[in-house]
Amino acid sequence: MALGYVALVLHAHLPFVRHPESDYVLEEEWLYEAITETYIPLIHVFEGLQRDGVDFKITMSMTPPLVSMLRDPLLQRRYEAHLSLLQELLEKEIVRNEHNGHLQYLANFYAQEFASIRETWERYDGDLVTAFKQFQDSNNLEIITCGATHGYFPLMKMYPQAVWAQIKVACEHYQENFGRSPKGIWLPECAYYEGVERMLADAGLRYFLVDGHGVLYARPRPRFGTYAPIFTETGVAAFGRDHESSQQVWSSQVGYPGDPVYREFYKDLGWEAEYEYIKPYIMPNGQRKNIGIKYHKITSRDGGLSEKAWYDPYWAKEKAAEHAANFMYNRQQQVGHLAGIMGRPPLVVSPYDAELFGHWWYEGPWFIDYLFRKSWFDQGTFEMTHLADYLRGSPNQQVCRPSQSSWGYKGFHEYWLNETNAWIYPHLHKAAERMIELSHRQAVDELEERALNQAARELLLAQSSDWAFIMRTGTMVPYAVRRTRSHLLRFDKLFDDIRANKVDSGWLEKVELMDNIFPSIDYRVYRPI
Repeated sequence: MALGYVALVLHAHLPFVRHPESDYVLEEEWLYEAITETYIPLIHVFEGLQRDGVDFKITMSMTPPLVSMLRDPLLQRRYEAHLSLLQELLEKEIVRNEHNGHLQYLANFYAQEFASIRETWERYDGDLVTAFKQFQDSNNLEIITCGATHGYFPLMKMYPQAVWAQIKVACEHYQENFGRSPKGIWLPECAYYEGVERMLADAGLRYFLVDGHGVLYARPRPRFGTYAPIFTETGVAAFGRDHESSQQVWSSQVGYPGDPVYREFYKDLGWEAEYEYIKPYIMPNGQRKNIGIKYHKITSRDGGLSEKAWYDPYWAKEKAAEHAANFMYNRQQQVGHLAGIMGRPPLVVSPYDAELFGHWWYEGPWFIDYLFRKSWFDQGTFEMTHLADYLRGSPNQQVCRPSQSSWGYKGFHEYWLNETNAWIYPHLHKAAERMIELSHRQAVDELEERALNQAARELLLAQSSDWAFIMRTGTMVPYAVRRTRSHLLRFDKLFDDIRANKVDSGWLEKVELMDNIFPSIDYRVYRPI
């Protein structure tokens, strides 16, 4: 019998970025990069584990915006074109580097990787949601939901109907795509405020995740800290993030991804190659961008980008195996120690952004693969579990009230509410008030019903926490500002047109085409609860 449990949780999320009105928008490549570097590599890991008889268990959120984009025919076609360009470039790279043995080795390595990506993409007909769903059907993967558009709940709580819409629309979208109701939810940014658990219970959800201090400062103080879930008074369980295991992966100082052997993210062929050579593969306006082909390793955290040595995936894979063994060893020691003092099996919850594994940390999927294999074959101290299985096997837990919290900077809300983004909230609050008002209307015809539903979509899209986050980080700020403003302006026009009984059918059709998320949405979801 194992002494305890370890739950790896991946949060797979991207903001809804889809621009049919334009032939090229750089931000759409966030999805293409994640498909190539994270989502399909994870599918490869899961397929390999199943093939080799490893009964792995992992929890993974797939947010509604991500699911919508993965299943969108326009974005699927554009991804295929994106992948074809990468493969074309690599054919040229193999020839260009025929007199440089190491670079040709790397070009061939990438060519094989991209060929494998294409084979998997075509095998699933571009439907990666179905690919992940098969692992849920075998109970290896527990897929959970999130807020409909990753809205930041604590900054919406003065309008409970707006929070309810984020939760309810997400659950309905999950049902449509996975053929079942979600059991759990990743609160956007792990941001919790007291009272949201009642809405989660009303939506049929059984558990959610919070940062560690959301559990550690619960009332009464949980006896087992973050090493067991707590039940809220509604019966919905809260799982707290384990600081120790998170730091080993996340920390910029001691985390695994910073090892000198691993691939350097910030040195990319799109910026390194001669301009005329790389021009067909960068932005149409001639500006350089990251291509996704990287030939250098981190080498040193202190040196500049010009001092990086050549990357070698063989040694990087060996290092990933070493780090997986170290992570496993540390969990063995942690679980063994905790079991001795708790008198019951502890649970270590290790949540991360999914895109860390593969996109930011290229070797991350290898790390996950080795971790599951080593944990299955090489130790008996802990079992890997997913959160739904754990709750089924451990239905009795302490009842507490979690503390308001998030997993952002300083642990509360200031990353999403500060001098860079505070201007958006009066507008979001006013739009929420207006949407609640609109929810009482009885549509006089199909056109008005469509307009009301589109107003709900525009508000949800404006509420995405990603825009405030980007404004705070200082990267791609004009895009985040433009997206916030455009959704609010569209909402305001819809509100005015609906109130005046003068819905512009031609304009509405264009907006429905651009912002086509949640095709089954019902604006009445905003009625008082």
